[in-house]
This record gives sequence, C-alpha cells and structure tokens, in this order.
Amino acid sequence: MDVSVSRRANGDVPVVSVSGEVDVYSAPALKDSLTGLLKSGVSSVVVDLTEVAFLDSTGLGALVEARAATTEAGGSLALVCSQERILKLFTITGLDGVFAIHATVDDAVASISS
Repeated sequence: MDVSVSRRANGDVPVVSVSGEVDVYSAPALKDSLTGLLKSGVSSVVVDLTEVAFLDSTGLGALVEARAATTEAGGSLALVCSQERILKLFTITGLDGVFAIHATVDDAVASISS
C-alpha cells in the first residue's frame, strides 16, 4: 500500500493528512510535502495520522525533521493519532514526550491556536 498525503486548512492552521503505509519507500513523499509547506512560510502544522496503517523509523525521522523545522521557525507541529499500534511506536521510541499527540484534528488545531 502506498502513502497518500493531502493538505487542507483548519482555520489558520494547515493540516497534512496522511494515509497508507509510511515506510522507507514512501516517507520521502511525506517529508517533501512537509518541507514544501514549511518553506512556503508556514510555521505551525498539524499532521493527521489517523489513516496510517504502518509507520517505520523512516517515517518517524520525517516527522522529527519537520518538528525541528517548525520549532526553528517559532511554531509547532502537532500530531493526530488514535491507533494503538502507532501510538505504541511513539511510546517505545520515547517520542511521545517530544510530540504533542492528540485524538482529533480539532484538539490538535486548538493546541496550536491557543
């Protein structure tokens, strides 16, 4: 299964929706989408992972890079994820303490907007 990355706005906050499998082959598409968005002047973004079936270390790396870029730009990156197996990956790697992970897009947008 390939990855699909789409963008939309929720108020002033861009939301990047990801679906499918994010692995060594598809992670560059996610990274390119986030990099392009951040280069366009956006400093904060929500990444919606609710439709992601699989996420490997390459995908995590793309998210970590995007978080570093948003922090450097004075913004933030919030994740949306409710799937136990993906949440477990963040816990095992310790990244649950690095990322703000929310159950819904609205919660994530509210955390950035406040």
